Amino acid sequence: MAQPFALYGLHAARAAWANPARAVRALYVADGRGWDAPSGLARPRPEVVPRHRLDRLAGPGAVHQGAVLLADPLPEADASDFAALPRGLVVVLDQVTDPRNVGAILRSACAFGASGLLLQRRHAPPLSGALAKAASGAVEHLPVATAVNLTRALEQLKDAGFTAIGLDERGGDIRALPPADKTALVLGAEGPGIRRLVREACCHLARLPTAGPVPTLNVSAAAAAALFALCPRVG
Repeated sequence: MAQPFALYGLHAARAAWANPARAVRALYVADGRGWDAPSGLARPRPEVVPRHRLDRLAGPGAVHQGAVLLADPLPEADASDFAALPRGLVVVLDQVTDPRNVGAILRSACAFGASGLLLQRRHAPPLSGALAKAASGAVEHLPVATAVNLTRALEQLKDAGFTAIGLDERGGDIRALPPADKTALVLGAEGPGIRRLVREACCHLARLPTAGPVPTLNVSAAAAAALFALCPRVG
């Protein structure tokens, strides 16, 4: 059985508390008001504790906002689950390891109506802690899958009709891409970008039309801009 882990921050904790797919083991709060369980969900009674205990539960430097929830991991999706979609956009992250960046990307993907997030299994942060807080509840709403080999996972998606678009400064303007019913948006880590084999598995390379004195964005901001450009063209 998987070990429970801490989710902290009001948005992350409230979203997990209200998610029927999430098994909640305990909830520690600075103020017990406003934590009534949604109808039909079995939830433990929130325990009001001093803030210094919340600090210890959340970990050094964590901004818990007065709430720490202990929960089991959600069921993990699989790339084949995404391949079976009739339409949609899946975000694929190639060795993006910063939990705050991944959480912010997850939040943007959820906001723009993406269908899921695919991560490389060995180079992905856990869906807890800083990532879940940065995602602001999106962890509870967007399916997340991992793959041992992203290149093979992309080939599986392409075989199922997905158009794989790699965000790369050497590509053409992302706005010029034709609409597609099924799109995989691939982003790499800041600095090295998308690895060669993953890049070669993409159908198109595309760049954002930046023109200012600072022409590049960090990966989470770039993901949000690319999702804004692509989501109206999907399905």
